[in-house]
Parts: sequence; structure tokens; C-alpha cells
Amino acid sequence: MDSMESCVPPGFRFHPTDEELVGYYLRKKVASQKIDLDVIRDIDLYRIEPWDLTEHCGIGYEEQNEWYFFSFKDRKYPTGTRTNRATMAGFWKATGRDKAVHERSRLIGMRKTLVFYKGRAPNGQKTDWIMHEYRLETDENK
Repeated sequence: MDSMESCVPPGFRFHPTDEELVGYYLRKKVASQKIDLDVIRDIDLYRIEPWDLTEHCGIGYEEQNEWYFFSFKDRKYPTGTRTNRATMAGFWKATGRDKAVHERSRLIGMRKTLVFYKGRAPNGQKTDWIMHEYRLETDENK
């Protein structure tokens, strides 16, 4: 975390909107373009438990209850499309409907809400850990 702390000034707060996360940060990341302030780390979400995110994704000097990171989707099967969202201690389960993210009334992405369950499906125990997963989307490729 030391390298992250050194790149932001004291008092820095990072509270991007859904539109900023998708329209600026995610779009630039996918296009391999430079992001002006490198505050979102790359992690392997499926090798880290939610309670360990604080040490990997913290920004600045103050206590946080939100963390931001980039992570590739892990496939359940090499040739399939199903996503593997399991960690050693549990799994992330999608809940509710995906929410559209718009920029000036144009669809730019979608936000999926996931909840962490300890244990293995279907008998996992629901926790208070919630994650929002963003993906790029356009009106043309709904």
C-alpha cells in the first residue's frame, strides 16, 4: 500500500460516479490508454478474500469502506462463457438486475451487483460484503 499512498496528496478522496468509472477509467483501461492518476489497482479478485481488499486497494491515508480495482473475469471452463466467481473461502453471487450506466443519455455500460457468500453454493452463508461489477456496453451491442 505504500506505493499507493505516495501517489495521492493528503486529503485526497476518490468518489467517482458510475459514469466516470465506466466512461473514463474502464474505457481507458480496456483501450490500454494512460489514466491520469493511477489510483485503481489491478488485482486477481479470485485469489483475494473480500476482507483482504483493504490492504491491496486502499487509497490515501484515511479509513475507507469502498475500494476500487480492476480484475479480469475468470472463466469457469476454458471454452465456456460461465464466469467463475469463487475464492478459497466462498463465492460472489449476482443479485438483482443489471443497472444501465448512461453518459448524456447514451448507454455506455452496465453495473452488476454481487454479494459474497462464505462456503460453497448452494449452502453458502450470506455476508455483508457487496461488490459492483462494471462492464462496457453500447446501444449497438446490447
